[in-house]
This record gives sequence, structure tokens and C-alpha cells, in this order.
Amino acid sequence: MTATLAHPSRRLAALALAAAALAGCRAPAGEALFPLDPGHEWTYRVTSERDDSAAVEYETLRLRTLGREALDDGPAWRRRSDDGVDYWLRADDSGIYRVASKSDLDAEPRPDAQRRYVLKAPYRVGTQWQAPTTTYLLRRRADFPPELRHVVPPVAMHYQIEATDEVVETPAGRFVRCLRVRGVASVHVFADSVAGWRDLPLVTTEWYCPGPGLVRLTREEPARYAFVHGGTLTMELVAWQ
Repeated sequence: MTATLAHPSRRLAALALAAAALAGCRAPAGEALFPLDPGHEWTYRVTSERDDSAAVEYETLRLRTLGREALDDGPAWRRRSDDGVDYWLRADDSGIYRVASKSDLDAEPRPDAQRRYVLKAPYRVGTQWQAPTTTYLLRRRADFPPELRHVVPPVAMHYQIEATDEVVETPAGRFVRCLRVRGVASVHVFADSVAGWRDLPLVTTEWYCPGPGLVRLTREEPARYAFVHGGTLTMELVAWQ
């Protein structure tokens, strides 16, 4: 595993894992789409594949729930990634959303400018919403820093619940009655002197299952150009409690 991929992929994984509990909406125990009550832990295997390389890179991401805490505008549920990033989330009749985040470099939690939905109610096929995203896999071949997210501003990703009764097999087990959520966005970048400016796709697919919550995520940012290349990231649940 190269050090250059470790931070970007963990940021993506932690962002995708910023989901809240239906327990916050008084869902029955064990039926949460992402439990946030204290004492839970998740371990994910993160696989990164580059479009310009046959090499496959692996990482492990761990998250845990720290319980309910008071913020300036009210209580929220705190979740921590093992790369030192914390997230605060809430759930109400409108859905599940993030309200603040904090890295180890921040003295205090940084409130989100607006609700950053992870899942929008109602939890049925066709429900749509938007949330900001950035690039995680697109890289420039020559310029520094190579990661495009440092020079390309965030864009809106359009999400939709595509299924509510999926069966998902992971290293952690087989899960049923899962939601499949797909997000689509694009970034406008200069690909090379021949292709010129291109709209490069960013596609995320997530599976949320009763019990553990997020069990699988894929992020696709394909690009094979002289100046820019992309790749695919897959995250699967290995263990949880």
C-alpha cells in the first residue's frame, strides 16, 4: 500500500460512513440502518484500483460510535474514524444527516453550512436528494499536488434510492432487505491536449442494511487521459459489533 492513497481513500470511506441511526427516530433495536448509540464498531476493507495500473491496494478502516453529545445548536450523535476525524449526525422525519465534523487539527467541531443528508426520507425507491462531494481518485500525472480535489471545487452529487430489498454478501456475512443508493456527479477538467475539457463522472453506490448499516460502498471515477487518470474504490464490511 502506498502512502499517497491512504489519506484520500480514508477520507472517502469516512465520509460515506457518516450515516445516522434510525434508532434516533425510535426504530426498533437491531433495525437501524446505521446505529449510533455508543459501543458499536465497524471494520471495513478498502480496495483501490487505478485505471493506469494493474496494482491493487488494500487498507483497513475502523469506525466507532461515541454516543450523544451537546453541540451549540443541540445534541447530536458522534462517530469517529480511526484516521482521527469525528462526525456529528442527527435523524428526524426528514432523514439522516450530518451537522458537524472535526479533524485532529480543529479545536472545535466545524458546523456544516446546511444539512448534509446521508439518507433522505421516505426510505423508498425514488427518493432523491443532493449533497456536496469532491474527487477522491482522480489524479494529475505531472502537476503537484496530484490529487484533483485540491484544485477542483466541490460539486453537487445527486442521490437516489434505487432498491429497498437487496441481498448483499460481504466478508462479515449475508444481509437482506438492504437499501441501494446511487449518487452521480461530474467534474469539468482539462483531460489532455487532444481530448480537451471533459466532464468526468463521479459515481457512488452504497448499500445500507438493517443491523450494521453501511455494508458496501463503491466509488467510480474512471479516466484514462494523458493528463488525468482515475480509478475505482470498493469498501466492504469485514466485522462489526
